[in-house]
Amino acid sequence: MAPIHLLDTRTASFGDLLGNGKRYQVPLFQRDYSWTEENWEDLWQDILGLHQNPNTSHYMGAIVLQNSRESDQQFTIIDGQQRLATLSIIAIVVIDKIKQLAEKDIQSEGNQERQEILRRTYLSDKDARSLRYSSKIRLNANNDGFYQDYLINLRKPRNIRSFAKSNQLIWQAFDYFSIQMSQQLGIINDGEKLVDFLTDIVARRLLFIQINVEDELNAYTVFETLNARGLELSSTDLLKNYLFSLLRGPDDLQAAQRQWQQMISTVRMEKFPEFLRYYLSIEQPWVRRERLFKMVRASVKDGYQVFDLLDRLESYSSLFVALGNAQDDFWRETPANRAYIRELELFRVKQAYPILFAAHGKFSDADFTRLLKLISVLSFRYTVVCGLNPSELEKIYNQVAIAIQNSEITTPKQVFEQLRSVYVSDEKFAQDFELLTVATRGQQKKLARYILWKLENDAANQEIVEESFSIEHILPESPEQDWLDDFTDAQITDMVYRLGNLTPLEPPLNRQIGNRPYAIKRDVYPTSAYRLTQEILAEEWTPNALANRQKQLAKRAVHIWRSDFAT
Repeated sequence: MAPIHLLDTRTASFGDLLGNGKRYQVPLFQRDYSWTEENWEDLWQDILGLHQNPNTSHYMGAIVLQNSRESDQQFTIIDGQQRLATLSIIAIVVIDKIKQLAEKDIQSEGNQERQEILRRTYLSDKDARSLRYSSKIRLNANNDGFYQDYLINLRKPRNIRSFAKSNQLIWQAFDYFSIQMSQQLGIINDGEKLVDFLTDIVARRLLFIQINVEDELNAYTVFETLNARGLELSSTDLLKNYLFSLLRGPDDLQAAQRQWQQMISTVRMEKFPEFLRYYLSIEQPWVRRERLFKMVRASVKDGYQVFDLLDRLESYSSLFVALGNAQDDFWRETPANRAYIRELELFRVKQAYPILFAAHGKFSDADFTRLLKLISVLSFRYTVVCGLNPSELEKIYNQVAIAIQNSEITTPKQVFEQLRSVYVSDEKFAQDFELLTVATRGQQKKLARYILWKLENDAANQEIVEESFSIEHILPESPEQDWLDDFTDAQITDMVYRLGNLTPLEPPLNRQIGNRPYAIKRDVYPTSAYRLTQEILAEEWTPNALANRQKQLAKRAVHIWRSDFAT
């Protein structure tokens, strides 16, 4: 990882952050305000805890600031705008309560002066000409106008539903904290106690780790190691801010915003770094997550390149989503792909995405289907059965993806030749399959069912309905005393989920034999419609019988999960 150049790292309270004339700007295209009642409730409970325990403080997480080149009193909020905006709303609520006391002639002069002092300290300065307040915190392009006009200047909007969703959330936050504040009967009618609540609890005892960085690159690197509270800025937002900063003029900004939103709605915000990494891997070697921002910044330096990148990302976004969903409409014209996509889902394999990204636009539909089958078979051998090092596989996939992108590889067979070093040999595959253990609970149960389904299809020479059978444990998961004559406790633990101990069986028959002795089960198995189960002929079910059956299944598996290109 590249070194992180931090200008300053220290503990700071909310009051420290807003003191001494400091001002903060949220980047114009950073994410809108998005906290909801769940977040407000968590924060309010933390504050009430401080109110009830005077000698405690509460850690609010890290806040990342970028220093301004123009002034040491101005900062860009790289991460933390949700928390700072929400705390400023709480300050506004307290100031509004004190203002209401003054308007009710409750210590009118004193409360008027108190609310003016609190405004200057935590929120804003007043313009001598317009007599309007200007906030110390400026929000993004979508939220700042509403925040300044209505919250900072304590004006109630006439029709809140006419405003954007994020601005409605800002006003709902104000309403929420106003209601909560009104329920604090011990302080709500006392200006001095309200001041203490804001200055002692909110401003002094809510603490941040303040991290100051030189530039966006260092901020991005910090993001890879931080886990801030709430719906804070992500590395995706930071990349967006950088790209949009290269654009000129409102038309370009609006066009980019529309394209960005379309792509994010397809890929989803939390998946974007993963998507970007796979995309970059079709052009550049060994793309690490922590280098994404640096790589984009090195290659995108003007508005033309921004739109070129957005166009290319948008073109891959639907494929990225479809590779994780066999039922996606993307596969409507190529239904044969669905089975292989489903297998990659089941195997939890994504390392091959760069190859599939590169090949989808260059291979014919038939060749792309053959490539999917190759990747599925290779993944089953390498990852599912043999459990080999995934980083080695990812490295070779990356090399092949670049070669496909550069038209140096043009067929699935050529892909296989490049992947031959990671295609597990029949001997190694059979050896490891003979010892394969697959749990029959949770996600692993789907894998066990899939393997038995493929084995049964091969044995019966026809395709059965995968969901038609239950999974029978020949040696039961909870064996009765009779089984202990042939298996020790250690062998039961080791062998109950071995593939040789599993077989497909009709649900009624499975319920009928339950945990019964093998002699009873052995008489039922020949009545099953499933060939794998009919073939269980051992006189006794012992560790050796189980191992022998699994060895026979391994021989069958070798030709089921085999590449068409293997010789």
